[in-house]
Amino acid sequence: MQTNRPELLNRAIERPGMLTVSDAKQLMAECPTDQLVAAAGSVRDVTRPEIITYSRKVFINLVNLCRDTCSYCTYKKEPADPLLSMLGPDQVMAIAEAGKKARCTEALIVTGERPEQKYAQARAWLSTLGYGSTVEYISELSQRILQKTGLLPHTNAGSLTKKEMAQLRDTNVSMGVMLESSSQRLMGKGMAHEGAPSKDPRVRMKTLQGAGELHIPMTTGVLVGIGETPDELVESLFVIKNLHKEHGHIQEVILQNFEPKPETGMASFPSTPKEYFLRSVALARLVMPDMNIQVPPNLNPGIYSRYIDAGINDWGGISPVTIDHVNPEFPWPSIESVESVTASRGKRLRARLPVYPEFIKGGFISEGLEKYTSLFIDQSGLVREDYVHGF
Repeated sequence: MQTNRPELLNRAIERPGMLTVSDAKQLMAECPTDQLVAAAGSVRDVTRPEIITYSRKVFINLVNLCRDTCSYCTYKKEPADPLLSMLGPDQVMAIAEAGKKARCTEALIVTGERPEQKYAQARAWLSTLGYGSTVEYISELSQRILQKTGLLPHTNAGSLTKKEMAQLRDTNVSMGVMLESSSQRLMGKGMAHEGAPSKDPRVRMKTLQGAGELHIPMTTGVLVGIGETPDELVESLFVIKNLHKEHGHIQEVILQNFEPKPETGMASFPSTPKEYFLRSVALARLVMPDMNIQVPPNLNPGIYSRYIDAGINDWGGISPVTIDHVNPEFPWPSIESVESVTASRGKRLRARLPVYPEFIKGGFISEGLEKYTSLFIDQSGLVREDYVHGF
């Protein structure tokens, strides 16, 4: 035992996963950053050694109309915007086919939150295509993508009901919804989520709870630096931890740093302080030692290697074909450069599917979807090297 290390940190290392909310708040407030980071890295090396993963994907920006207005978002568009996206089936399939040629395995389908509830144009568009809702359309597209390209759909369409998720379960190997924050305070006037009813943490938690009851592998996470306090950040991590403890269905937790964007309500808001974000990542690993923890490299250009030190084991989706439509200001680094950075920290980069190896078996995806996943993976459950590299 290192005698110059806080006793609480020693306990976090020696008894992984046993931190209480109070313990974590104390570490966040008092523990020196270098010690917090080193501890998180050492815990990761026990639970997730050697390999850092990523998902090779195409980003299908299905419809970027949205009923919500988040103070930091540039994804949402209005009907007259030249960057409005309302993709027809042929356009979607063309993107998926391009992904197949580039040896991608994930088709990430992203939409705004229930656009048909706010926009007559969205309702008319869906009706013309023969659908009554965005979820119905996604369900049909997911089936086509699977059958015609073999790419594995992962849908992120905001807060969904249990019934809606059940519609997508047989064609999506996983789904995603960011918690962002469990702080109800951020719904208040002038705060980040004032104009976004679906970002009410009670709504997000209900979606995650429903997914757990359906045994759907879920991606979620926290948006760091949007006005939360450090204590609220800790509380958000424990909300996710407890949901996973109940259902075992959270496959990864994303830590995403806020960066201000022009022409948004938070354009003059400061970027997430680098040290605060680093501490947040390290704390997430100590709170959830067995979890897949992800930081997107494109939001941290030039410095993302430090998050390996802080305990991550995943870079998220990276596309050799499409841009990041949610963060177009931040292009993805090349997969080759991510591989080099990963190696510089003594780790090996491996491609994974949009469903993690530990969720492929055990009732989390259907036998029909297992048939598709088996075409890509080796005995580890990761993507075969000869597939992703085209040997």
